[in-house]
Amino acid sequence: MHSIKSRKHAPSRFHQHMSAALATMLLPLAAGASDAPPAFDDAASAPVSKVEVKGRQENDFKAERASSPKYTEKLVDTAQSVQVIKKELIEQQGALTLTEALRNTPGVGAFFLGENGNTNTGDAIFMRGFDTSGSIFVDGVRDVGSISRDVFNLEQIDVVKGPAGTDNGRGAPTGSVNLVTKKAMLEDAVSGSATIGSAQQKRLTADVNTVLNDKRGIALRLNAMAQDSGNAARDVVKDKRWAIAPSLGFGLNGPTRMVLDYLHVKQDNIPDGGVPTIGLPGYTSPDRTRPQISDAPMVDPQNFYGSNSDYDRITADMATVRIEHDFAPGFKLHNIARYGRTNQDYLLTAFMGTSANIGTTPDTLGTPEAWTLVRNTRTIKDQSNKIITNQTALTSQFGTGALQHTLVTGLEFTSESQVSYSYIPASLGTVSVAGRTSLYHPDPGAALVGFAPTRSGAYNDATVDTQSLYAFDTIKIGDKWILSGGLRADRYSGDYTAVAATIVNNATTALTPTHFKVGETLVNGKLSVLYKPTANSSVYAMAASSKQPPGASFTVSGNLNSAQNPIYDPQETVTTEIGGKVDLFREKLSLTAALFRTEVKNEVEQDPVDLKYYQTGKKRVQGVELGVVGEVARNWLVSAGYLYMDTSVEAGKVITAGGENALTYTPKSAFTLWTSYDLPFGLKVGGGARYAGRLLRGTDGAVGTPAYADSYWVVDAMASYAVNRNLDIRLNVYNLGDERYVASINKSGYRYTPGTPRAASLTANLRF
Repeated sequence: MHSIKSRKHAPSRFHQHMSAALATMLLPLAAGASDAPPAFDDAASAPVSKVEVKGRQENDFKAERASSPKYTEKLVDTAQSVQVIKKELIEQQGALTLTEALRNTPGVGAFFLGENGNTNTGDAIFMRGFDTSGSIFVDGVRDVGSISRDVFNLEQIDVVKGPAGTDNGRGAPTGSVNLVTKKAMLEDAVSGSATIGSAQQKRLTADVNTVLNDKRGIALRLNAMAQDSGNAARDVVKDKRWAIAPSLGFGLNGPTRMVLDYLHVKQDNIPDGGVPTIGLPGYTSPDRTRPQISDAPMVDPQNFYGSNSDYDRITADMATVRIEHDFAPGFKLHNIARYGRTNQDYLLTAFMGTSANIGTTPDTLGTPEAWTLVRNTRTIKDQSNKIITNQTALTSQFGTGALQHTLVTGLEFTSESQVSYSYIPASLGTVSVAGRTSLYHPDPGAALVGFAPTRSGAYNDATVDTQSLYAFDTIKIGDKWILSGGLRADRYSGDYTAVAATIVNNATTALTPTHFKVGETLVNGKLSVLYKPTANSSVYAMAASSKQPPGASFTVSGNLNSAQNPIYDPQETVTTEIGGKVDLFREKLSLTAALFRTEVKNEVEQDPVDLKYYQTGKKRVQGVELGVVGEVARNWLVSAGYLYMDTSVEAGKVITAGGENALTYTPKSAFTLWTSYDLPFGLKVGGGARYAGRLLRGTDGAVGTPAYADSYWVVDAMASYAVNRNLDIRLNVYNLGDERYVASINKSGYRYTPGTPRAASLTANLRF
């Protein structure tokens, strides 16, 4: 849980201009915690007798700490790869969604489009070789629903690399993403932005904070956003949404602080199912009798192969209560309670580019412009997610002889549920001329036959209850050594009901229920040792574990080849990491380096001799990650990272379409850079580059499709001008070289998502 804070946040470019006027403004707030407080800050409960103003070491790009109370030390003294992406970096880049903001982390992205004709929805994030979509948190609480998250209400994003099982319980093998929201503060401030751009982009945001009672520490903050935009890479696709996020704080300058938050989001989008991979490098004809298809040109990446009747409608609500109380110096209580609900109603007209679905005649084989494509896969998601949770953590500081302890103990109770409904029929029905569209000039208004979105009576209903107990102890031995250990136990139980429907002549004739129960106690641990050669540097070694039980993704299967079958043990992960960190230039610039290895076992594999299934599979990801973030010189900021990964299947069958022993949808090398410079006359210039190595796709028996997507470079640029103290204008230009690239590819390789071509946006920012 992010600490509730009340200190005024001065922009880094004004470090050199701190004055007596600023000191006067800070006086009423001097009792508050810093932007990223230590494990315990007793200033809020102590009388103010003296205020000493010093230049802040933190800047617009570099954070001092992660937000979670489980991370009690500064980032430089944290024995794990943790990257904090601050809102100032996100704003400079004009990033609007979580997926776009995570481009600042090398090798993290939405690389996988989906499988079996389906398309992933929301933030389908891969990190270090594994799907991390189910390990996205908001202020330390697991987020619900497969939606695309907007950044309008975010203060920062904490990206934790390696198993987070000790921190959060069940989760992805290779890390988690925590979104830190904006909260009420003791400062009157008003800001807003208006953006126009390519693809008819239109967006407004507002952020208003007012102090209602300074003496009692009561403040109200309201964030709001509205957007109605197309997609620069695609025809027809639409991103339309609005949201409001009020936050009310009490006692922000006292020993007991409470903040009430609410978030309401509405989305009404037209989703994107991708474009055919025909003509891409590695593509060959799926039909040996028509080799001419191998030589066909690429389709226009702008083409939209869905229907005008497609939609993605989302309603999300989240109510949160946060309480912090300082009992005494070195003794603090954190509590967060939340109710969240997300409803998604989604319909996408998609396709499979099989030989049967690519239509030609003997007369048109030499004329690709006359070829047709059958869109006979309609993907429907009618799903509701809910979460109710209460998390309590107690932070204690004490000494035992020469050892100084910071102990964090916690108790969590969480109930999550998901209900999803099925429809009839599953496809468009009869494949006829009316169900076809031009392969090179698709018509989204063409008639679709044999389909009406009607519930079949089939559904899946899953409830997952978890009770968790954990403890973290950070032990300082003098000023050189820091030992840290953590242990977490989760009592996990799932109740699943799956009702299947028998369909005859597009009508339900029978419903067959199946019931599953899953129960497991998961124990995870983390252990590290850190040595500080100097006050602002460290070297460390860390080992941590994570577990993912069957049914963790609200899906249970009775199939023996599925890891979601309750008869199987949880997937187990162990990560080891050694690394070093150093803060330079008065702690304004951070350099990090880490060598890591992650091993995942208990993967379900079929024995080639007896053809039975066993949990003998094992995968490995190992590599090196380098990072730099902060102020290189006065007015010059940078955020950059490089990642190299060597991935392999250590036991089990190879999973790539090309037969390489590696993990899918995982670039071997990745690089990201963003830098900006403030010129003395109010002009700021900046830019960045991103590189992603080639992506190997999975194998599912598809014929003729590319086995991988090529590597690519993308270069962006930014310039902003401060018209006056209240207004600045920012221009962002994306993909300066108009690079054509594959952003994501589906498992069969029939479809891909094109990367955004050259595009631009112009934003006016107001601050008072």
